[in-house]
Amino acid sequence: MRKFANDILWGLVVGDALGVPVEFLSREQLRQNPVTDMMGYGTHNQPAGTWSDDSSLAFCLADSLSNGYNLDDIAHKMVAWINTNLWTPYGKVFDIGIRTSHSLSRLSFLIDRQEIITPIPKHEARRNDNGNGSLMRILPLVLSVHKKPELMRYQIIDEVSSLTHPHPISIIGCFLYVEYAIALIDGADKYTAYQQMQKIAEQVLNNEPELEHYKRILKGNVYELPESEISASGYVVHCLEAALWCLINSNTYAETVLKAVNLGLDTDTTACVAGGLAGLLYGHEQIPQNWVDQIARKQDIDQLANQLQQYYEQRIGY
Repeated sequence: MRKFANDILWGLVVGDALGVPVEFLSREQLRQNPVTDMMGYGTHNQPAGTWSDDSSLAFCLADSLSNGYNLDDIAHKMVAWINTNLWTPYGKVFDIGIRTSHSLSRLSFLIDRQEIITPIPKHEARRNDNGNGSLMRILPLVLSVHKKPELMRYQIIDEVSSLTHPHPISIIGCFLYVEYAIALIDGADKYTAYQQMQKIAEQVLNNEPELEHYKRILKGNVYELPESEISASGYVVHCLEAALWCLINSNTYAETVLKAVNLGLDTDTTACVAGGLAGLLYGHEQIPQNWVDQIARKQDIDQLANQLQQYYEQRIGY
């Protein structure tokens, strides 16, 4: 059986690591000096192959899911990342989003008081808290919700996103992303997967008013837009648009993630989100080996991917 867990984890972490050294640089700066290979230092002064909070939190989710879906355990592992450096590349957190930081402080408080872990209540969701902090970590969940009914998938994605990002705009972004990934796992090509994602969104979310924010994805073909109309900001809608644009306008894993990085701004997350899908589309074997070899904690990531893959195969009956 194909190792989808390896495709996902290696796809996202390599894209993330490519983007870390140039995070926040403008598109114009990168146009003058584009990223073409794995680099070190730069923005965060980290060695080549260093991944950010994007991969760290995706790995925390994958680690938890290797033992089945348990929202309490997912929260504990995310808090362990910020408090005790679980799933950091070199034993230290060097980057975290504002919304994620506040949310993990809330979870840490609940854990310290031994209270029940719950997602952030919907009435506390704020429109200006729709960064890409849940989108960047959500992809391993595809192996937990694959084969479940669409509405159940949405409910589980809602729970996991809402540990940090409870607004419908963030949840919808995660849902669309996971649905696209499911279509790839089921063997669809990149165009058919896009159409299937659009169709499921219409079926499951047709009464959701916030769906309007995704009209460029759902009412048209975002990949047909010129690069000048694609933003690479940290806003969840922009991030998903950019990731899909890069994936569908490329023909290899390497082309996808380099295109994502060279859009500028939130380079690591755009490439992480695009890279996870590109890993599924092309297979982890197609990721340049010299990039993989430079990734921090390579053996640990391999082991984590194997554990997640075993869980997935057991869950779906292989």
